[in-house]
Amino acid sequence: MRFTSGSGSLLGVLILAIVRPALAEITDEQVRTAIDRGVEFLRSQQRADGSWRENTQYPGGISALCVLSLLSAGVEPADPKMQLALSYLRGLPAPTMVYTGALQTMVFCAAEPNKDAALIRRNVEWLQSVQLTEGTRRGAWGYSGGRGNGDNSNSQFAVLALHEAERAGIAIRPEVWRNAWDYWVQDQKPDGSWGYFAGEPSTGSMTSAGIASLIMCAGRVSAGDAQVVNGAVQCCSEQADNEAVERGLQWLGSKFSAARNPSPINLPSSYYYYYLYGIERVGRMSGRRFLGRHDWYRAGAEVLVSQQDSLRGLWVGNAAAEANPLISTSFALLFLAKGRRPVVLARLQYGEGREWNLHREAVGNLTRRVESRWQRDLTWQTIDVRAATVENLLEAPVLFISGRNGLDLSTEQRENLRGYVNQGGFLFVEACCEGGDFDRDFRSLAKQIFPDSPLRLLPPDHPVWWAEERVDAKFMRPLYGIDACCRTSVVYCPQNLSCYWELSSGTRPAEYPAPIAAEIEACLRTGVNVVTYATNRELKNKLDRPRLMPERTAGEQASRGVLQLPKLLHSGGGDDAPNALPNLLAILGAQGALRVDAQNRLVSAEDPGLYEYPLLFLHGRRGFRFSAPQRKALAAYVERGGVIFADSICASVEFTSAFRREFEAIFPDRKLTRIAPEHPLFTRQARGFDLKSVTLRDPQLRSGDDPLKADLVQTTPLLEGLEIDGRLAVIFSPYDISCALESGASLQCKGYIKEDAAKIGINIILYALQE
Repeated sequence: MRFTSGSGSLLGVLILAIVRPALAEITDEQVRTAIDRGVEFLRSQQRADGSWRENTQYPGGISALCVLSLLSAGVEPADPKMQLALSYLRGLPAPTMVYTGALQTMVFCAAEPNKDAALIRRNVEWLQSVQLTEGTRRGAWGYSGGRGNGDNSNSQFAVLALHEAERAGIAIRPEVWRNAWDYWVQDQKPDGSWGYFAGEPSTGSMTSAGIASLIMCAGRVSAGDAQVVNGAVQCCSEQADNEAVERGLQWLGSKFSAARNPSPINLPSSYYYYYLYGIERVGRMSGRRFLGRHDWYRAGAEVLVSQQDSLRGLWVGNAAAEANPLISTSFALLFLAKGRRPVVLARLQYGEGREWNLHREAVGNLTRRVESRWQRDLTWQTIDVRAATVENLLEAPVLFISGRNGLDLSTEQRENLRGYVNQGGFLFVEACCEGGDFDRDFRSLAKQIFPDSPLRLLPPDHPVWWAEERVDAKFMRPLYGIDACCRTSVVYCPQNLSCYWELSSGTRPAEYPAPIAAEIEACLRTGVNVVTYATNRELKNKLDRPRLMPERTAGEQASRGVLQLPKLLHSGGGDDAPNALPNLLAILGAQGALRVDAQNRLVSAEDPGLYEYPLLFLHGRRGFRFSAPQRKALAAYVERGGVIFADSICASVEFTSAFRREFEAIFPDRKLTRIAPEHPLFTRQARGFDLKSVTLRDPQLRSGDDPLKADLVQTTPLLEGLEIDGRLAVIFSPYDISCALESGASLQCKGYIKEDAAKIGINIILYALQE
């Protein structure tokens, strides 16, 4: 058979593209290796009694810092050396120095807080007792109860320890938080920065300390953006001022450096690792991926990886304390490990003012709930729609949009949201506080950017009600969805959710009337379920750049030497994943293998132009049946050299049965059989990929209130083939490929992960073109 027109004739006619290699930049693997080597160094320095070499002024301080960094880097508390270290710290006398007491408290909270509750409580009582309560530095902490006038470094560590203790369930006196807040506000300089003392030069490390301390205190000193008053929930309350935090962030963004601790005095190495530890905390607690225009984690990781000792895996600085590699290495590990936490959720900033952020603690509280359910450390971000590209948006798997008034977005911003969803992103949207204008504008936006997929009310059996924790039906909010392929890609709630997340005692201990507590719990479960459904509990590494599908254009559709492949229509959902084939072709083109036209072409079996194409793509999710003329046309197409490539959307049993029946009817003397794993189709022979092992997502049976789960199984691809004249003329996957290519697979969908689905599809196309 000879194919003509825009598809070209044979593979040799197709013009190979040249792909420029991407610029080298820091990778997650490099950071993971650096962390492992740093961990190995610290473990090698541990002494027989579980300690590390101490500074005699701070007994237990360096050991606590080393343990804290090792725990943050992923060393389990049950590790024998960790148990030895914890025993050493437990055996120390009650603290007399703020640095030591604070670090020990953070270790006990991070390792085994239930076991060490008494020690945490003892340390908390002492830290509260030594906070300065008189004079100009009221609310600060010095080195100990009777030494020092109160400084920003000791004060930062005390606030950190009390913050972690309260998260572990230890109550902190309200006046301690209030006094600390007042201290940090009054000590801030007019330009937004802080120094070690008020009269000393500003530094990046102390400004980081001030910002993070204010963030930690803020949730304890104000009534909050949502309140319970006289047994009733009040959402969207008047917000307490956070101008001091914003001014601090502006200064830090303008002065940011990944190579030195910013300061007006020429001390480029002064407490550099301590500074990075502070930068990590600011970025994580504020939800900022960028400080100013700087991707703080990527920039800092690049410097740290380059500075690590190539032989011993340590870091060492020049300042007095940081000349000790135990201290420098611990701070470096804290930055790399805590800053590396994957992003699970991003809040979209839009418009002017605070309309987009009416419940400021809500997303952080929801993230902490997800952390507790998934048993892993996570983080969240804020993304400004005014500066964000689709690639920026894809840094987060879920984008949360909330508001009360109008949602006024530019055409470019609307297109970016559409592109975000089409590239696999997920929109979680809420109209809070009876936001009629927001509701109107979002529904209009949904119609504009998803005209073929209307919002629909999600039924009670949808996974958003039980993917992680079943939601009490009494407190279910109406949730609407927009479907893309085998999953819902937009979830919209026209009622308050974030208000109740705000009330969920993330940092503000509270006791609520039982009905309100039950409603808060239901709203948290709803949020966790949506995030679980949207992400499959599978998150990208922090440093992984989003892989955008190239834009599909029709400019070359009539050019010779450009590959065009159509999709075969039928009544069983022949275009239910409209972006699957175009995305596959776009990936194929981006790989540099072929020039392609990645339009979504639809043809019928009786189309007279069928023979112009070397391969037809077919998928679906329901039963179907070809007519006698259509069966005859497809038989002629295959017998003249054409190839049919098909997959069952979401491993649909109904579609799979219909496909096998139809093609065995078309070719009654032949039968679809499994293609042997050693077949050339699964090798690089056709200039594709080695497919000896791929990853298959396999949903697990559940009952009752079990969460939604799927195993990731390493296996050889399961493809079935039908041979004619010694060649594979029909290639069929009973497991999903299309949904993975369109928007990412669902936990309910048995099929290949996106990367492997693309590799399988590319191998099939290249193989078919050479047959």
